[in-house]
Amino acid sequence: MDIVLVNEKNWPLYLQLVQYYEAEFSAITQKKPNAQGLFELDVQPGPEVNGYLLLIDGLPAGLAAIKTIQTHQYEVCEFYIIPSFRQQGLGRHFAHGIWKSSPGEWQVKQIQGAAYATLFWRKVINDFSPADSYEDQYMDAYWGQVTRQTFHVVS
Repeated sequence: MDIVLVNEKNWPLYLQLVQYYEAEFSAITQKKPNAQGLFELDVQPGPEVNGYLLLIDGLPAGLAAIKTIQTHQYEVCEFYIIPSFRQQGLGRHFAHGIWKSSPGEWQVKQIQGAAYATLFWRKVINDFSPADSYEDQYMDAYWGQVTRQTFHVVS
Protein backbone atom coordinates (compact mmCIF):
# COMPACT_ATOMS: atom_id res chain seq x y z
CA MET A 1 0.00 0.00 0.00
CA ASP A 2 1.39 3.37 -1.05
CA ILE A 3 -0.04 6.78 -0.19
CA VAL A 4 1.09 9.25 -2.83
CA LEU A 5 0.68 13.03 -2.82
CA VAL A 6 -1.00 14.31 -5.99
CA ASN A 7 1.39 16.18 -8.26
CA GLU A 8 1.55 17.23 -11.92
CA LYS A 9 2.56 13.73 -13.01
CA ASN A 10 -0.33 11.85 -11.38
CA TRP A 11 -2.93 14.65 -11.65
CA PRO A 12 -4.74 12.96 -14.61
CA LEU A 13 -5.15 9.78 -12.53
CA TYR A 14 -6.60 11.78 -9.63
CA LEU A 15 -9.02 13.55 -11.98
CA GLN A 16 -10.24 10.23 -13.36
CA LEU A 17 -10.76 8.69 -9.91
CA VAL A 18 -12.54 11.75 -8.56
CA GLN A 19 -15.10 11.36 -11.37
CA TYR A 20 -15.97 7.90 -10.03
CA TYR A 21 -16.37 9.41 -6.57
CA GLU A 22 -18.63 12.19 -7.84
CA ALA A 23 -20.73 9.70 -9.84
CA GLU A 24 -21.18 7.43 -6.82
CA PHE A 25 -22.42 10.30 -4.66
CA SER A 26 -24.56 11.88 -7.40
CA ALA A 27 -27.63 9.95 -6.21
CA ILE A 28 -27.35 11.84 -2.91
CA THR A 29 -26.01 15.20 -4.11
CA GLN A 30 -28.23 15.28 -7.22
CA LYS A 31 -25.24 16.51 -9.24
CA LYS A 32 -25.41 15.91 -12.96
CA PRO A 33 -22.50 15.58 -15.36
CA ASN A 34 -21.84 18.31 -17.90
CA ALA A 35 -22.23 17.86 -21.67
CA GLN A 36 -18.84 16.08 -21.80
CA GLY A 37 -20.00 13.59 -19.16
CA LEU A 38 -17.84 15.07 -16.41
CA PHE A 39 -18.86 16.22 -12.95
CA GLU A 40 -17.78 19.60 -11.62
CA LEU A 41 -15.55 19.13 -8.58
CA ASP A 42 -16.47 20.55 -5.20
CA VAL A 43 -12.86 20.43 -4.00
CA GLN A 44 -9.68 20.51 -6.06
CA PRO A 45 -6.11 20.06 -4.87
CA GLY A 46 -4.30 23.37 -4.66
CA PRO A 47 -2.60 25.63 -2.12
CA GLU A 48 -4.99 24.76 0.73
CA VAL A 49 -5.94 21.22 -0.35
CA ASN A 50 -3.64 18.23 -0.69
CA GLY A 51 -4.78 15.40 -2.90
CA TYR A 52 -3.68 11.84 -2.17
CA LEU A 53 -3.83 8.62 -4.14
CA LEU A 54 -3.93 5.15 -2.64
CA LEU A 55 -2.00 2.64 -4.73
CA ILE A 56 -2.13 -1.12 -4.17
CA ASP A 57 0.61 -3.00 -6.02
CA GLY A 58 0.91 0.04 -8.29
CA LEU A 59 -2.81 0.10 -9.11
CA PRO A 60 -5.06 3.03 -8.18
CA ALA A 61 -7.38 2.05 -5.35
CA GLY A 62 -8.59 5.34 -3.89
CA LEU A 63 -8.20 9.05 -3.34
CA ALA A 64 -8.48 11.67 -0.64
CA ALA A 65 -8.59 15.47 -0.59
CA ILE A 66 -7.45 17.05 2.66
CA LYS A 67 -8.01 20.75 3.31
CA THR A 68 -5.79 22.70 5.67
CA ILE A 69 -8.20 25.00 7.51
CA GLN A 70 -5.38 26.67 9.41
CA THR A 71 -2.13 25.52 11.00
CA HIS A 72 -2.70 22.04 12.48
CA GLN A 73 -6.42 22.00 11.56
CA TYR A 74 -7.56 19.70 8.76
CA GLU A 75 -10.71 18.47 7.08
CA VAL A 76 -11.20 15.31 5.06
CA CYS A 77 -13.13 16.79 2.11
CA GLU A 78 -13.12 13.84 -0.29
CA PHE A 79 -12.37 10.19 0.39
CA TYR A 80 -13.01 7.33 -1.98
CA ILE A 81 -12.05 3.68 -2.29
CA ILE A 82 -12.81 1.91 -5.60
CA PRO A 83 -15.55 -0.70 -4.90
CA SER A 84 -13.40 -3.72 -5.82
CA PHE A 85 -10.89 -2.67 -3.12
CA ARG A 86 -13.48 -2.20 -0.35
CA GLN A 87 -14.05 -4.50 2.64
CA GLN A 88 -10.31 -5.16 2.96
CA GLY A 89 -9.42 -2.54 5.57
CA LEU A 90 -7.67 -0.37 2.98
CA GLY A 91 -9.80 2.70 3.67
CA ARG A 92 -8.94 2.51 7.37
CA HIS A 93 -5.20 2.17 6.65
CA PHE A 94 -5.37 4.96 4.05
CA ALA A 95 -7.09 7.38 6.46
CA HIS A 96 -4.81 6.47 9.36
CA GLY A 97 -1.71 6.94 7.19
CA ILE A 98 -2.81 10.42 6.15
CA TRP A 99 -3.71 11.44 9.70
CA LYS A 100 -0.38 10.26 11.12
CA SER A 101 1.44 12.53 8.68
CA SER A 102 -0.34 15.65 9.97
CA PRO A 103 -0.81 15.96 13.73
CA GLY A 104 -3.51 18.37 14.86
CA GLU A 105 -7.28 18.77 14.94
CA TRP A 106 -9.20 16.88 12.26
CA GLN A 107 -12.79 16.84 11.09
CA VAL A 108 -14.81 14.68 8.73
CA LYS A 109 -18.33 15.50 7.52
CA GLN A 110 -20.98 13.33 5.90
CA ILE A 111 -23.96 14.69 4.02
CA GLN A 112 -27.48 13.53 4.77
CA GLY A 113 -28.27 10.30 3.00
CA ALA A 114 -24.73 8.93 3.36
CA ALA A 115 -25.38 6.80 6.45
CA TYR A 116 -22.94 4.15 5.22
CA ALA A 117 -20.21 6.82 5.15
CA THR A 118 -21.06 7.86 8.71
CA LEU A 119 -20.76 4.24 9.88
CA PHE A 120 -17.41 3.92 8.10
CA TRP A 121 -16.00 7.11 9.65
CA ARG A 122 -17.21 6.27 13.15
CA LYS A 123 -15.38 2.95 13.00
CA VAL A 124 -12.20 4.32 11.40
CA ILE A 125 -11.97 7.21 13.86
CA ASN A 126 -12.74 4.97 16.85
CA ASP A 127 -10.00 2.56 15.75
CA PHE A 128 -7.56 5.48 15.59
CA SER A 129 -8.51 7.83 18.43
CA PRO A 130 -11.33 6.33 20.53
CA ALA A 131 -10.91 8.55 23.59
CA ASP A 132 -10.57 11.80 21.73
CA SER A 133 -13.42 12.02 19.24
CA TYR A 134 -16.65 13.96 19.17
CA GLU A 135 -19.65 13.75 16.84
CA ASP A 136 -22.36 16.33 16.25
CA GLN A 137 -24.84 17.58 13.68
CA TYR A 138 -23.55 20.67 11.96
CA MET A 139 -25.03 23.17 9.50
CA ASP A 140 -22.40 23.39 6.76
CA ALA A 141 -22.58 26.48 4.56
CA TYR A 142 -22.16 24.39 1.39
CA TRP A 143 -23.75 21.00 2.16
CA GLY A 144 -26.44 21.91 4.69
CA GLN A 145 -27.03 19.59 7.65
CA VAL A 146 -24.12 17.16 8.01
CA THR A 147 -22.84 14.69 10.56
CA ARG A 148 -19.42 15.82 11.73
CA GLN A 149 -16.72 14.00 13.65
CA THR A 150 -13.78 15.86 15.20
CA PHE A 151 -10.70 14.34 16.80
CA HIS A 152 -7.06 15.08 17.54
CA VAL A 153 -3.96 13.43 16.16
CA VAL A 154 -0.89 13.58 18.38
CA SER A 155 2.57 13.29 16.85
